[in-house]
Amino acid sequence: MVAFFAVIKILSLCALWQAAPGSPLLVPVVAMILASIAAEFSIVFNDSMMPRLVPKDEVGKLSNIAWGLGYLGGMIVLIFVVGFLAGNPDTGKTLLGADPLFGLDPGTGEDARITGPLSAAWYLVFILPMFLFTPDAKQGLPIGRAVSAGLSELGHTLRELRHRAGILRFLVARMLYQDGVNGLLILGGTFAAGMFGWATMEIGLYGIMLNVVAIFGNMIAGWVDLRAGSKRVVLLCLVLLIVATLGVISTGPGYTLFGLLPLSTADSGGVFGTAAEKAYILYGLLIGISFGPVQASSRSYLARSVSPEEAGRYFGIYALSGRATSFMATLAFSLVTYWSDSARFGMATLLFFLVSGLVLLIATPYPADDRR
Repeated sequence: MVAFFAVIKILSLCALWQAAPGSPLLVPVVAMILASIAAEFSIVFNDSMMPRLVPKDEVGKLSNIAWGLGYLGGMIVLIFVVGFLAGNPDTGKTLLGADPLFGLDPGTGEDARITGPLSAAWYLVFILPMFLFTPDAKQGLPIGRAVSAGLSELGHTLRELRHRAGILRFLVARMLYQDGVNGLLILGGTFAAGMFGWATMEIGLYGIMLNVVAIFGNMIAGWVDLRAGSKRVVLLCLVLLIVATLGVISTGPGYTLFGLLPLSTADSGGVFGTAAEKAYILYGLLIGISFGPVQASSRSYLARSVSPEEAGRYFGIYALSGRATSFMATLAFSLVTYWSDSARFGMATLLFFLVSGLVLLIATPYPADDRR
């Protein structure tokens, strides 16, 4: 199944080369939709492999290290794009001052369009070790009967959740706090851009810093998870994210902590030149440390709570619960910002999702299956 969806994803990413300026939007839009759907389905099967690969007490370490390596891979290819492929439309030069590789023309968007095929090649190369070295489940039913049986088991699993209150509570808690995490990642740079006048370069650097910190955060969290358990890692990360969110909404030009700590408005020049911007970066680093482990250890939380035989169907529901309401945080931000005319009040809505998920998770058993 991973191979099937990989083919769809790779072909869809390659099709993004057709997204030339002035061309019809149909091809890139359909390609993005197909690539996103294929990625989501692949994640379900990928995650469900974890209980078969390592003992249960090592699942958290595996999940966090894998998540951190994912950020590392993304950073490597991003730096390659920025340094060697993406050219300034005015000068035609990359950030390193060289001509884009392969004769790419920034004026026709070729440096941006090449990221689709490049991502496809990157995905293909680094998914091959999984096929070559990762053990799969034993051969089961033919595909037609497997689909039929899977749909039947889905209904059974949803009914079964009524009797597995711990797992149900975990899924709801994760759905809430994941919405808050998604909102922070999506809106954090935009909020800063509006407040400090950040341009693309500052937003990009902010994103790179978060990802660099996230790599180390995941590596450390993997060892903590092994010794303290997934639940404690998730709870600690949620507390840090709540603190970071309070810091973000409490900061403005010339102050932080809602004005309790005045800051100089002098600009020292260069990137992030004011004291308020530096304070915002510090809160952003808390987000960077936490947002990877909170997702990786949530995955291992569920893996420790179900048997390998039922991992596939429960990770399917896990993925669904994470996506079904993924628009809620950004919707709440947009509505509150519109009604209050304040992006600061809009960002404050993320606290509802993070705090609600934290409170619900505290009362959730670990492992989440209270029958075990």
